[in-house]
Amino acid sequence: MEKDLVEYIVKSIVDNPAAVSVRVVDGEASSILELTVDPEDIGKVIGKGGRIARSIRSVLHAAAAKSGKRAILEILD
Repeated sequence: MEKDLVEYIVKSIVDNPAAVSVRVVDGEASSILELTVDPEDIGKVIGKGGRIARSIRSVLHAAAAKSGKRAILEILD
């Protein structure tokens, strides 16, 4: 569920939505979502001062709280 949410949000922000991919690494109490985008779109995903990335993480934390897990978003180069 969290993977689909992050994909939907990021694909609506970037210019090249076909290059967006999210890989999930599950642990016992947490999930790590590794986000990769086109190198030209990385600035759009992070935003000025990291505002957009922080907002995406906030929404992700709220969605993950429903399932009782912790979700961590990593934006890869």
